[in-house]
Amino acid sequence: MVSVTLKDNAVRQYETNTTIAQIAKSLGEGLYKDACAAKLNGKLVDLRTPVTEDCSLEILTFEDELGKKAYWHTTSHVMAQAVLRLFPEAILAIGPAIDNGFYYDFGLNRTLNTQDLEKIESEMKKIIKEDLLIERFEMSYDEAINLMKEKNQIYKIELIEEHASKGEKLSFYKQGDFIELCSGPHIMSTGRLKSIKLLSCTGAYWRGDAKGPMLQRIYGISFPKASELEKYLTAVEEAKKRDHRKIGRELELFDLFEEGPGFPFFLPNGMVLRNTLLDFWHKEHDNAGYVEVKTPMILSKELWLRSGHWDHYKDNMYTTMIDDEEFAIKPMNCPGGMLVYKNKPHSYRDLPMRVAELGLVHRHELSGALHGLMRVRCFTQDDAHIFMTPNQIEEEIMGVVNLIDKFYSTFGFKYHIELSTRPEDSLGTDDQWERATQGLKNALDNMGKDYKINEGDGAFYGPKIDFHLEDCIGRTWQCGTIQLDFQMPERFDLSYVGEDGEKHRPVMIHRVVFGSIERFIGILTEHFAGAFPLWLAPEQIRILPISDRLHNEAQNVKDMLKNAGFRVTIDTRSEKVGYKIREAQLKKIPYMLVIGDKEVETGTLSIRSRSEGDLGAMTIDDLTKILKKEIKEKEIK
Repeated sequence: MVSVTLKDNAVRQYETNTTIAQIAKSLGEGLYKDACAAKLNGKLVDLRTPVTEDCSLEILTFEDELGKKAYWHTTSHVMAQAVLRLFPEAILAIGPAIDNGFYYDFGLNRTLNTQDLEKIESEMKKIIKEDLLIERFEMSYDEAINLMKEKNQIYKIELIEEHASKGEKLSFYKQGDFIELCSGPHIMSTGRLKSIKLLSCTGAYWRGDAKGPMLQRIYGISFPKASELEKYLTAVEEAKKRDHRKIGRELELFDLFEEGPGFPFFLPNGMVLRNTLLDFWHKEHDNAGYVEVKTPMILSKELWLRSGHWDHYKDNMYTTMIDDEEFAIKPMNCPGGMLVYKNKPHSYRDLPMRVAELGLVHRHELSGALHGLMRVRCFTQDDAHIFMTPNQIEEEIMGVVNLIDKFYSTFGFKYHIELSTRPEDSLGTDDQWERATQGLKNALDNMGKDYKINEGDGAFYGPKIDFHLEDCIGRTWQCGTIQLDFQMPERFDLSYVGEDGEKHRPVMIHRVVFGSIERFIGILTEHFAGAFPLWLAPEQIRILPISDRLHNEAQNVKDMLKNAGFRVTIDTRSEKVGYKIREAQLKKIPYMLVIGDKEVETGTLSIRSRSEGDLGAMTIDDLTKILKKEIKEKEIK
């Protein structure tokens, strides 16, 4: 017998070699039907796994992130099986679960169209209805190679050889006549899948290598309930309406051109929005005790070798030759920040030293990964590097958390926090990593912050705290991050003179709030659907004279409002006022001021709000007071 400790700390006894699926069934038929995977002693495993010793066990359903991934991964296998039934010549590549659903890459001698996706989806529903049992088994290297050669699956052969070279076991999953190389886990049968939808088909290079073969990637989604699928598809449609690329063009904020793929162009309205954000950033950082620097965009290869970025990041860096020496365009600001610190000696009295930089960085992203402002090849990071003594770690972490909270609250974002620990490919000693990780945990615990731990997902030089903000339609975006670093000060031989008169090594924090200014603007554009709060709106007020003869009066009003600090324009077109109002609404202008003979006679303005409609008549002085208060308090309507 074995003792199994469940999630609620209840302990149950089972015969040795009882499978996790059988344990789930013993706990309830509902749990058994909903089960997707499990955690056995903290390790993700298949439901088919036998329990051979005393253990802790957590049954994962679709409500759990890892259970959801198993569900979606299984759906990708069903899609691959359907594609092979319809197109036997298809060559299978890979088909993982992703953050929202799954995809599978195929080698095909034809381009799939919408009708093909409908046929594939229909075939998938047949496979689900067949309720095929999903079985896991292992195979020797020779058997696996021969099987894949028979099926002409060249990409699978490459993957098998790679697994074998690492000494890894070759596990496969079988459902009906479909066999797939896969480490799992998967749900118990195809019949457990319910509501599915194929979403799109795009091109994708094999293993993301632009020199490799071009494949076809089909994206899909699935849910245990039809209502969940319907809700998801409604959200997708809402996201399309909020697409920042579309709104950016309509509101003349920014655009992307073929002449600069991944290099966004900001238009006049976009620059007003951007500069307003940066003015806010500068003010809050000044209040929080930061100084600002600017470091060069191009620095020598030697610097990037010293920092460790060349060994870990060179494939994403743009390089150039200057005077027969290799240089790199900076993909991050950190090494330049180290040189700033080394510019002069420091005492413990100088610390903490909070140094901020709005640095333009360049990273080589594959063309297929580019997406509006969300994934670009050049962007401005609102970086800061905080140099401190070891006993200042927790206090400085808390200061950054409070600053990030103030920023996100201003925009109305909710957020959750994740703490990522040491990855396999890392620098430094066990002791350094333990001290760094504990420092982050202590700061969050002392502030009473809830957080999730991501084991092994830290940066190569230190653990980190990530902030995932949630927009108004429930999507999450990772923006702010705090990374504690013992390695960079070591590599650059940074020091300060302590109270004892001796030299000591400072500890360093890397942190961003917006993350990428460009990406944050993209997120804000979708969050507000272009209807920015008054303080952020590129055009805050539009004056609408009802006839040409009132243009002088409109100009006088504009001059007064502009002198009061507002961004204001006049619609001088010879159009009816109703048309002008609709146009202003489409351009998401927060306030519209209608001027007619009555308004001139009474010395008032007829006010319309984008969010509240007709507000009635008001004097300029009264309007100015109301709008200044709205801007000062950064109200969101």
